[in-house]
Amino acid sequence: MRPTRVLVVDDHPMVAEGLEAILESYPDIEVVGTLSNGREAVERVAALAPDVVLMDLNMPGMNGLHATEIMLEKNADLRVVILSMHDSPEYISTALDHGARGYILKEVASERIKEAIDRVMAGEQYLCTGARAALRPASPAGREPLTNREQTILLQLAQGRSNKEVAQALDISVRTVETHRKNIRRKLGISSTAGLTRYAMEHGVLQGTGRSLR
Repeated sequence: MRPTRVLVVDDHPMVAEGLEAILESYPDIEVVGTLSNGREAVERVAALAPDVVLMDLNMPGMNGLHATEIMLEKNADLRVVILSMHDSPEYISTALDHGARGYILKEVASERIKEAIDRVMAGEQYLCTGARAALRPASPAGREPLTNREQTILLQLAQGRSNKEVAQALDISVRTVETHRKNIRRKLGISSTAGLTRYAMEHGVLQGTGRSLR
């Protein structure tokens, strides 16, 4: 069997180099690259063809969440594991909402990183002990927040663009736009395009206020 191909994305060179050295010590892992920000990852992921991406959250240029969302739109089989120092429930749940298969705190032992890679390659979700402890059940009455990508698509739809026009503007498939549109309607409890437009106007989306959509 070929080794698991891993891409490391972290803007701290010492962290990235340390992860590369640790992972290369395992005979069943091949590190295919170390990149310093999310934009580089989005641009090079197809050429590097990793099975697993170890992704930091806070990076210049493009953060890990946005990069994760874009990469998974292009390749839904890609496995992204967030490796971060942030242990707040908001960070963890948001990462999972964006499609990450795992979340590891940077303080964990190197063996846990290998375990995370093996688990997500087996089709499972992996949360380190600290991440599991930080998560709390969401309030049933609370509205599920839109992801950054969903907010972008809501803006496009509220401006009267069709699914095809949105797909062309964002360089994604029409099916992906339809999926996002379905999720937006579900999360907001709105079934019509007019309702989405009204919601966008009431929450400042069309005026570019950048308010969080919740």
